[in-house]
Amino acid sequence: MTILLILAVLVLVAIAIWQMTKIFELSQIRAVDSQIANDRDNKYNGYLLFLFLIFIYGITIFSFWKYGKFLLPEAASAHGGEYDQLMLVSFIIIFFVQTLTQLLLHYFGYKYRGQKGKKALYYADNDRLEFIWTIIPVIVLAGLILWGLYTWTNIMDINDEDDPLIVELYAQQFNWTARYAGDDNVLGAANVRMIDIDKANILGIDESDSYAKDDIIVKELHLPVGRKVNFKMRSQDVLHSAYMPHFRAQMNCVPGMTTQFSFTPTITTADMRLKPDVVDKVKRTNAIRAEKAAAGVENSDPWEFDYILLCNKICGKSHYNMQMKIIVEEEEEYNKWLAEQQTFAQTMASVQ
Repeated sequence: MTILLILAVLVLVAIAIWQMTKIFELSQIRAVDSQIANDRDNKYNGYLLFLFLIFIYGITIFSFWKYGKFLLPEAASAHGGEYDQLMLVSFIIIFFVQTLTQLLLHYFGYKYRGQKGKKALYYADNDRLEFIWTIIPVIVLAGLILWGLYTWTNIMDINDEDDPLIVELYAQQFNWTARYAGDDNVLGAANVRMIDIDKANILGIDESDSYAKDDIIVKELHLPVGRKVNFKMRSQDVLHSAYMPHFRAQMNCVPGMTTQFSFTPTITTADMRLKPDVVDKVKRTNAIRAEKAAAGVENSDPWEFDYILLCNKICGKSHYNMQMKIIVEEEEEYNKWLAEQQTFAQTMASVQ
């Protein structure tokens, strides 16, 4: 009730101010049409242009200073460095061009503002000028596109020549499941029509396929550092997107087809937790959580950095909660963990 009263008062105040403004306008005797800009109006608009120029530069610098620390830490994949370099160069070019063009736009908007008796000069065309402002963007954009295509080709180099680890990421509303190819490093055939919840066959794996016997199904993704991983991605229901930000990796998971992505982890979870920027982020986050805990807010337990797999396509009401923990570890630790997991054949035998 209090909120309704406050809103009603605000509306009435706004109406009163509007009416007073109309009365003030009617009481003024104007010798000229107020809808036509005069020299004073143009001068004020010129000053406002400069103020807006200062504002957009100020907010940009402030954003880099204030929120730059929230950017992702060092890339933890072999291709991540090249990806970040391409992104950085693109941002530098965009920022430089934006700064130059906006500065010229606002400066000339003020310098050549409308004044009584001043006539604008008009050029029908200027071939040299048009050539310059066309060829420079063409060269820059062509360079970025070619560099981007080269980088994309390297990232999408999915082959079996380097003895990669084969892992399937299975997406469904609203969780992830990972399937390892087992000792033979070959995934068994699967189809959503073969899903049988009663038999714990949640991925629709073909039980008659011999390659499927040693497949391992888990809810936490473990990866060995320094070894290439080829991901096969499927979706059970709608369009999802497997997004692993710390590895600079993302690929859509499309119902009815298998998509692929490949990368090599280069930094273990334990080593990443020791990175200065990660340590600072953990401290800031835990300080905020401590304040919330003191205020009685739930879910304010101390946080520790982990790699994470997210869904980057809005896939439904619980999309925000669709994630999986990723652990990157040494080969010996990974092999020990893998040996402790049940195979698909063992799981099927236990439910029969």
